[in-house]
Amino acid sequence: MKKATTVEQQIKALKDRGMQIDTGEEKAKEILNDIGYFRLGFYCFPFEMGYPNKKHRTHQYRQDTKFSDVVRLYYLDVDLRHLLLRYINRIEINFRTKVVYFTSNQYINCNTWFIDPAVIEKSFIDKFDAELYTENFRKNPVIKNHHKKYINDKYAPAWKTLEFFTFGTVLKVFQNLKDKSLKQNISLQYGVRNVVTFENYFRAIVELRNLCAHGSVLFDHKLAYPLRNGIALTINDKNRNKIFSVIKILHYMLQRISDNRAKDMENEINRLFDNSSNTLFINNIIKYLIGKIDF
Repeated sequence: MKKATTVEQQIKALKDRGMQIDTGEEKAKEILNDIGYFRLGFYCFPFEMGYPNKKHRTHQYRQDTKFSDVVRLYYLDVDLRHLLLRYINRIEINFRTKVVYFTSNQYINCNTWFIDPAVIEKSFIDKFDAELYTENFRKNPVIKNHHKKYINDKYAPAWKTLEFFTFGTVLKVFQNLKDKSLKQNISLQYGVRNVVTFENYFRAIVELRNLCAHGSVLFDHKLAYPLRNGIALTINDKNRNKIFSVIKILHYMLQRISDNRAKDMENEINRLFDNSSNTLFINNIIKYLIGKIDF
């Protein structure tokens, strides 16, 4: 069983495996106490001789591996997460607005259509109270005030309730709509005719959002579900799970919302990559792991 180590032991381990502590040991200690040896290890992995093979790892580093490059890769990942999250938020709000607007206006006489079995699949409704409209959810000031004012309402109307659902839950609401023409009408607002492809795109955006929001490692992440070819993306099989593919989908969706914001995202990503690619190895990581993004 492995035991905890001190930062001095951690630095010695890195040096013994061939890493140059070019920042100086005191700065390296500061960084390790800030980021953590385990987390930084995810960014050390691409510098190992056996990368990307995870079996029988020796943890020996390539010649001329520098601690500063590992840290540079870490901050590239951090900056990319923060950058993407801002633009994902714009899409999340727009998507929620579309779902609420089009569905509420189609079912004008039912402002709680999200629990109506004529509108939503039964499997979603059956879990609604236990998993979504919980006692804790009802403590939200907006929801609480609604029930205080309208004491006979079991649920607040859709435009209040869905406002406080997560991005992933709003996507589930969309997926559980029974009316296929309604779903297509919403997906057409983004120029996507095939609803299955549309759901595939948004599932990937939700996954990317969760990675960014929870500080997960981004640069070599493989998407849980392979992306489909469609209007937003033309890819081959080896790129169906790559981060750069979902970033292209993100860019496409932003274009449907605001050309200016899409251009802003494009410029920011290009600037980030340009500023981070000052060493050959980091440049190769951007090129082969994150992927080349042709906007």
